[in-house]
This record gives sequence, structure tokens and C-alpha cells, in this order.
Amino acid sequence: MKKKILYIEDNEQNLYLVKFLMEKHGYEVSAAMDGQEGIDSAAQLRPDLILLDIQLPHMDGYSVARKLRANPDLAGIPIVAVTSYAMAGDRDKALSAGCNGYIEKPINPDTFMRQVEQHLACREE
Repeated sequence: MKKKILYIEDNEQNLYLVKFLMEKHGYEVSAAMDGQEGIDSAAQLRPDLILLDIQLPHMDGYSVARKLRANPDLAGIPIVAVTSYAMAGDRDKALSAGCNGYIEKPINPDTFMRQVEQHLACREE
């Protein structure tokens, strides 16, 4: 059974690249283009992992992560921030909002899958 990944991302190029990489490795990828759509999709899909951009229209990724964590049905799903916010403190801000991990953009296709799979492995333990 394919693992389901939800990627909440408003940039089509980033979405295409991540979707391509994930599908090539056998994952089923769904996309949401903004925070509210992402929250609604997460509730409907119950993905194995959520990849979350921080710079989203209408609601930033920190707010999305907090809302996902506040929903008991979704609280156990790992959330990984995938963001170009790479200043000191940004990782801590993402983690304190409820993210389990943090991957900087631009993503490195050689290490991205390994980083993602570490978070999926944590969920299976």
C-alpha cells in the first residue's frame, strides 16, 4: 500500500519537483495550495506525512501546523516544514508551532527523500 503524502505548497515549481521525487519513490502525493485547503485535505485524506510550506497565502504554515496539532484526529501525523526561511530561529519557530522536522528550500533532490523517509520511519516505530 502506497504511503500518502500531503504537500501544502502554493508554488507550482516546488510542488512539481517534490511530487515528481515522491511519486518516483512510490508515494501517493496530494497537494493543497493554501493553508485552509491543507487543513481540510488533511482531515479528509489522513496522510502518513504532511509537508508544509511556511510562506502560504491567507494563513502561514505556522498557523496551519498549530491548527493541525489542535485536531486530535490529525495530531499524530508528522509535519515537516519545507521552507526557504533559513535564518537563525526559523527552525525553532517551525518546531515550536508543531512541526516534527524542517527541510530548507531549495531542496536537494539527493538528500530530500532520505530526510522525508526519516520522518515516515519515526511514525512507524
